[in-house]
Amino acid sequence: MVGPDGSMIGTITGGEVATGGPSPDGESSAVTDLVSEPAKVMRIGSMIKQLLEEVKSAPLDEAARARLREIHQQSVKELQEGLAPELILELDRLSLPFSSDAPPSDAELRIAQAQLVGWLEGLFHGIQAALFAQQMTAKAQFDELRHQSGGQPQLQPGQSPGGAGQYL
Repeated sequence: MVGPDGSMIGTITGGEVATGGPSPDGESSAVTDLVSEPAKVMRIGSMIKQLLEEVKSAPLDEAARARLREIHQQSVKELQEGLAPELILELDRLSLPFSSDAPPSDAELRIAQAQLVGWLEGLFHGIQAALFAQQMTAKAQFDELRHQSGGQPQLQPGQSPGGAGQYL
């Protein structure tokens, strides 16, 4: 598994994250434990991405900027409900609060939304990579079991080792 800085932090074995060293919280966790509510996280991620497109497409008045600020802050809170503690800490470190009580500028909103969209896309890619690694590990284990058991069906007396069909 690859950490946020791109360094290798562990491998996936049998559904567990086997870390190359201690994880930030001192424990290993199953990949499925990282996101407890994947459907919710996906919905919020899609909404945030769509909002970013809206912010990019047209200038916003003060009321719209204030509303988007509220949506952004609520979205971060909702995301945290579906994430593991280590991901919540990472999201807290990266999603900085807006600078004042005044509505943020269009640029501030674009930056905050783009940052959140980028973080979510990274999260999704990380989960996909971890699931792919799990599948490859399971396939390797299955192939090893099949190889250990002989891998070929037992032949009956008088049966040739070739296929039963007419093809070569």
